[in-house]
Amino acid sequence: MLVLSREDVAALLDPDDLVEAVASALADLSAGGAEMPPRSGVPGAGGGYLGVMPAFVPSAGALTTKLVTLYPANAGTDLPTHQAVVVAFDPSTGAVVAVMDGTEITATRTGAASALATRILAREDARVLAILGTGVQARSHLRAVPRVRTFAEIRLAGRDEAKADALARELQSSGITIPVTVAGSFEAAVRDADVVCACTHSPDPVVRGDWLSPGAHVNSVGVHPTGGEFDDAVVEMAAVVAVESRASALGAFPAGANELSGAIRSGLLEEGDVVEVGEVITGTRRGRGGDAEVTVYKSVGVAVEDAAAASLVLRRARATGRGVDVAL
Repeated sequence: MLVLSREDVAALLDPDDLVEAVASALADLSAGGAEMPPRSGVPGAGGGYLGVMPAFVPSAGALTTKLVTLYPANAGTDLPTHQAVVVAFDPSTGAVVAVMDGTEITATRTGAASALATRILAREDARVLAILGTGVQARSHLRAVPRVRTFAEIRLAGRDEAKADALARELQSSGITIPVTVAGSFEAAVRDADVVCACTHSPDPVVRGDWLSPGAHVNSVGVHPTGGEFDDAVVEMAAVVAVESRASALGAFPAGANELSGAIRSGLLEEGDVVEVGEVITGTRRGRGGDAEVTVYKSVGVAVEDAAAASLVLRRARATGRGVDVAL
């Protein structure tokens, strides 16, 4: 089998190709062409969790399983909150063909999926991007989302302003040409923003409906066992609430999204009102209907995205000779 390190995965994943691969995988999932059970797993020590995420995406030639740990207490340490490994199998024989780092895949495909949601749901003239959070996913979204819209301003906000300042300096030193400012609060970042990316582990909303302008698009990728990143007012005002998979997003934690299940329990949202990104791509459900509509994409992270990313990595690894062959 081929063993691919995090450095290998980062070098082999092209961000634009990844958005297209995720789009195809989600379209296949919504059309019934891919197989993926809801995420399952077991709790670990200290509030941690080990998840198991298998998927079969025939169109990508991908049969994979991701093992991923979620340890929110790692935030602010040298260890990421999400750590993972992806095992790829030959779909025809079941043989193990590769084991690769899944931490980079998790980070990168999540940003790519938000970029995809932004591409199909945000206004074409979106100019102000707000990034809420200062960790791995904030960086992933900063790499991915500006590739699908021409932003004139990026606003950063975090619970720790010093970390937001450091991220702004990091961006500026990278040669980014878009002006970057640090907002003094989540509210200051969100107000008048056209696209909002919530990338936190906050148990309390970091996006509130009365902060949003008409026509705003919200991406939310953070997860918390008891809370959520946006309040009921965001759901109530949204013309479109999109997810990767209804079965996953409307389930219980850790597979599901508390923001949506809570809105359904309170009667603000019907299950049938929730659309899948793949349905919008294939045209079976509507996306944005006008410039004044608010749209929301709530990500819970699904296994077909990992399979699509792993397929890209494996294809390029074989073409370039990257990785180490190991006999089991």
